[in-house]
Formats: sequence, C-alpha cells, structure tokens
Amino acid sequence: MAVKNAIATEAWLEVPFVRQSVTPVTAPEGCEGPWHKYVISQGENQITGLRAGTMADVMRQVDEMTERLNERRVGKQKRK
Repeated sequence: MAVKNAIATEAWLEVPFVRQSVTPVTAPEGCEGPWHKYVISQGENQITGLRAGTMADVMRQVDEMTERLNERRVGKQKRK
C-alpha cells in the first residue's frame, strides 16, 4: 500500500498549481469593501478562498500564492 501511495504522490508532484479564477463576491458579514473568491487548482484538487481588495490586488496575491505552491512542489521533486 505504501508503494502505491508513493507513486500517486509522485504523479501529483508533476501537476502544477494554476490560478483557476478570481470573481467578485459580497463581503462577508461584518466586513466592508470589495471581496473576491479565488480558486487555485492542481489537477482535480482545488484550493478555494476569499480575499479583500481590488481585483488587481487579489489576482496579484493569488498569483504569488500559486508561485509559492509551485516552488514547494518543485522542491519536493528535486529531493527524489
């Protein structure tokens, strides 16, 4: 079973994270200003979250998160 899990993990390390979407949403209760929902995907896996700020600011933040996730992913590939 451990070998099967190791193979599955290695396969996922090959798939990069990408910004799937950033869309405006209503501010959460008690909050003000513009808010956006973002989705980062890696194959079938998705990371979804909310961020406050302009569309440009949130896209920049999500792109930075995506870049860091991919740097970590590549680092794990190098350790093989």
